[in-house]
Amino acid sequence: MTKILYMDNIDGNYIKDFSAKVIKNKDDYIILDKTAFYPMGGGQSSDTGFIEWDNKKSEVLQVIKKGNAIKHIIKGEKPSVEIQVHATIDWDIRYKHMKMHTAQHIISGIVFDDYKARTVGNQIHADYSRVDFHPVKFSEKDLEDIVKKFNEIVSMNLPVNIYEEERISLEKRVDTQRSNLDLLPKFISKLRIVEIQGFDICPCAGTHVKNTSEIPHIKEIRRETKGKDIDRIIYSLDY
Repeated sequence: MTKILYMDNIDGNYIKDFSAKVIKNKDDYIILDKTAFYPMGGGQSSDTGFIEWDNKKSEVLQVIKKGNAIKHIIKGEKPSVEIQVHATIDWDIRYKHMKMHTAQHIISGIVFDDYKARTVGNQIHADYSRVDFHPVKFSEKDLEDIVKKFNEIVSMNLPVNIYEEERISLEKRVDTQRSNLDLLPKFISKLRIVEIQGFDICPCAGTHVKNTSEIPHIKEIRRETKGKDIDRIIYSLDY
């Protein structure tokens, strides 16, 4: 089973390179004994980057999770099992994903607080992201208000923390609908929590920044209707 280096605390989200051992080599992928690459999931795109060993270098095109296995899809030669490799994440893309994902938590929190609409889908990309909400129909004035409040929150320099908590404990101190906690399968008893201090607490497996001050203001925002009482917000950040 691969140890995931970014899971335990916020500092792990800032690992740009690491060394690991190949434990499986098959078809077009390898599996490592540990990794800091984020596998595609939870609406967030996967990391990309490179691995190097014995004066050789290959590209990591995509990372996916299948059960307990985290597969690093490789372009080029693959290192053999038991080989030690040095892996480097494409930090520019990864850091944008971190900013975008934490921004999504802020937007989702604002929309629930002000419009009582829940997040029912999201996709995190480096250049733009989207969030689907239900039940709501946004006006242009609503979008202006969301941007204003978002920019105020990121300017408050709020710390962001990651930690584990028992589900039964979390249920006693959060609005389960605001955090979508009630949508998680009941058998999940321990949760990875992303907390924006003083604003948001949400179970999440994604990568995030340490402080809201790292998130740029919203550059562009627009809405699309995606069905009965479902509106999609598409946004970009002012990198």
